[in-house]
Amino acid sequence: MQWLGFSSWRSGAGCFLAVLVLCAAGAVHAADTDPAVAELRKASAAYADAFTKGDFAALADQWTTRAELVEGGTRLEGREAIVESLKLWRARHPQATLAIELNDVELVADPIARVAGVMRFTNKPGDKPLESRFTGLRVKEGSVWRLAESRVTPAHVAALDDLDWMLGTWQADVADRATIEITYEKSLGGYCIVGKTKMMPKPGKATLLPNGIEALEVIHADRDAGLIRAWVFDSTGAKAEGFFEFDGTSFEKVMSGTPSDATRGRVATWVQVISPSGEGKATTHMIERRIDGVDLPDAAPLTFKKVR
Repeated sequence: MQWLGFSSWRSGAGCFLAVLVLCAAGAVHAADTDPAVAELRKASAAYADAFTKGDFAALADQWTTRAELVEGGTRLEGREAIVESLKLWRARHPQATLAIELNDVELVADPIARVAGVMRFTNKPGDKPLESRFTGLRVKEGSVWRLAESRVTPAHVAALDDLDWMLGTWQADVADRATIEITYEKSLGGYCIVGKTKMMPKPGKATLLPNGIEALEVIHADRDAGLIRAWVFDSTGAKAEGFFEFDGTSFEKVMSGTPSDATRGRVATWVQVISPSGEGKATTHMIERRIDGVDLPDAAPLTFKKVR
């Protein structure tokens, strides 16, 4: 459900089931008649069933305590963080269903197996399923095959789904000085999100920019790099580019670029922390700000409200 959480292939269709990476000498591919294959197929089917039903206790039982989920730039560590991320995602997609096709089982060593296959995710009844490839490392604990590590490569078209909550128009006040309005919409068949921002001074407030500031943002999923990238250009001449990361709760937009023509310095860097509340509100906070390597104070947090 995430590319992000690329935040990398932080798409939206995956905050789960995937798994990575343990090469061991002497590993063999298991025959379909091996009892372990039947057990692993049963475990995959149980995962899909628990996800579809929203049974988070059963989903938690699928992961080891110290499991790690990596989806592009997103890294979640520990069963609790992974399941909490799944809960948040399911809250945004309450009708979602999942089917899992296990295509390959490799018994690395008793009791470790590497699995690979395809997940078919359907957002709501009648939608076309989106396919994602996964690899997974399962470890048998007692009688249960649990996920220890995970990596998923979601369908490219689904890569921006985790940012769907941003779509629409948002407003925030900058103290008593200005009002910011941002509108985000999907474009290019869903492969791109375009944001348009306007910051206008409030009546009677003196400002160096009496006509305000306008900005254009383009957000796009980079399939090759496995990142959700962002480019921003504004009416002061400033420009920047960066990428999104997701920790299961907040999104971070890591940016670097050229400041406005009126600003001394050649390189500006910052991190924008975006925390949706799920109630038509979101908080943004600009931190780790620097110009030419010189630290600047963090900006005051802003609270945005979705107005349409």
